Amino acid sequence: MRLLCFLATCAIALAQPAPPVPTWDAYRFLLGEWVGVGGGKPGEATAGGFSFRLDLGDRVLIRHNTSDYPAHDGRPAAHHEDLMVVEPAGRASYWDNEGHVIAYAVEAAEGRWRFLSPATPGAPRFRQTYTKTGPDAVKID
Repeated sequence: MRLLCFLATCAIALAQPAPPVPTWDAYRFLLGEWVGVGGGKPGEATAGGFSFRLDLGDRVLIRHNTSDYPAHDGRPAAHHEDLMVVEPAGRASYWDNEGHVIAYAVEAAEGRWRFLSPATPGAPRFRQTYTKTGPDAVKID
């Protein structure tokens, strides 16, 4: 019975016309592999990087990120990984190896890309901004 329901759902989905593939023009400056630069000071990563790539027939944008932090102030060294899936509708979903799950609204403009979590009383708000600073350079804050 479950297989029949699954096949019926697939048939309905295939019968619907596909929406146009997004152009992702405002995001193109970020596509590719990036190496992070950190000084290794307390709270700064010593190594890391991230990548942005189109996936699922260019219908979503995927970001993978890793960072390594040295031990300091009695805290052990740490390794951070996260994954973000960006939808063309201006939304993104984020997950990391520390158990965080964050929904973002996305604002894209020429040379700048901003993620902002919703304001929720009693909860922190998260923001990430990528700004193009040169042909092969991006500032993240």
